[in-house]
Amino acid sequence: MEEMVLHEWSEKLKSLAHPVRLRIVEGLLRDECNVKKIQAGLGLPQSTVSQHLAILRKEKILRAEQKGTQKCYKVVDPKIVELVKLISK
Repeated sequence: MEEMVLHEWSEKLKSLAHPVRLRIVEGLLRDECNVKKIQAGLGLPQSTVSQHLAILRKEKILRAEQKGTQKCYKVVDPKIVELVKLISK
């Protein structure tokens, strides 16, 4: 692998290394949802969930789509989808 690709994967894996972020991604693979639904599922404050979502968006693992008045988050990196499915088995 070339250096740039290795660096990108390193950053993505670091972002998934936190248990909360891994749970967010795993949950979004089952059901795309908004911050309130993610927050309720994790039992964490909204600000904490938003910080974790920002990290995952920065690494282009998630994308937020506007649906009416809410943002709906979905996992958009197919390699991360495969990776998380393997981890979840």
